[in-house]
Amino acid sequence: MQSPERIPEQALSWVDAGLGAALATVIETWGSAPRRVGAQLVVSGQGDMQGSVSGGCVEGAVVVEALEALQDGRPRLLEYGVSDGDAFAVGLACGGTIRILVEPVGEPGMPVQMLRDLVDARAARRAVAYEVALDGSARTLTDKGHADRFRMDRSGLSEDGQQFIAIHNPPLRLVIVGAVHIAQALVGMAQTAGFDPLVVDPREAFGSEARFPDAAIINDWPDAALQTMGIDARCAVVLLTHDPKLDDPALHIALASDAFYVGALGSTRTHSARIERLTAAGYLPDQIGRIHAPVGLNIGASGPAEIAVSILAQIIQTLRQG
Repeated sequence: MQSPERIPEQALSWVDAGLGAALATVIETWGSAPRRVGAQLVVSGQGDMQGSVSGGCVEGAVVVEALEALQDGRPRLLEYGVSDGDAFAVGLACGGTIRILVEPVGEPGMPVQMLRDLVDARAARRAVAYEVALDGSARTLTDKGHADRFRMDRSGLSEDGQQFIAIHNPPLRLVIVGAVHIAQALVGMAQTAGFDPLVVDPREAFGSEARFPDAAIINDWPDAALQTMGIDARCAVVLLTHDPKLDDPALHIALASDAFYVGALGSTRTHSARIERLTAAGYLPDQIGRIHAPVGLNIGASGPAEIAVSILAQIIQTLRQG
């Protein structure tokens, strides 16, 4: 999943302040590298830094290279081996190797306007890919192609190894319809996993700040709420009310959207009745088949917290494996 750190935004802020910035991006890993491909570190001309490419193993060396890149304007490819001892210090059992692309912002590195366009796309929740030749000869920002990479949230090298494709997806959102006990447990787990949770329930006694102090709450009918917020391909929708008056209108919106996951609480019998209602409303079997119901992985979950675990696990499985 994409890092919640606002690395491109910080880079642009430093550039606009006249400090300059260089971006360092993990482009390839072997073994138990501390950070995944696509992880970023940004360094200002004053040596300030944000983010991480190795969890602390090689950050110092990368900062030196980034400052030199700001001086000469040239991108550079770096490769480091992380020893078992250094890896253990940051919580890994063994080390690995990482390749890092360092790019100064500004010609002949990453153009400032391209960085600005990237930040604007992220703010607008528009998925884009940053394509860069490893020799620094070409750069493109596009929302075309790379469908599998966007779906899997997977940055990486092109097939010929000459280009790196950095995927910038909007933050993941989890829309929970029904402010029940399972939702209370699910919100915290989702936040830990990198989701922005949103709880929808017109019943203010259920959807209250006292019950959900760390989540955004919308006290409106689910169909109206989902239409207003807009459900895109970076959204998971989970229905927990057990009430067709609330669940069904939300399902109609979710099934018409690009949500990567739609799940609904209820027994097999409850879901059979749900299928009958949706079929009568004109939904086709393929559309209805998108619904994960009974919701969650079958792990023998008991109680709200365990059910929340099973739901989040299924959401992540669907995101990563399709």
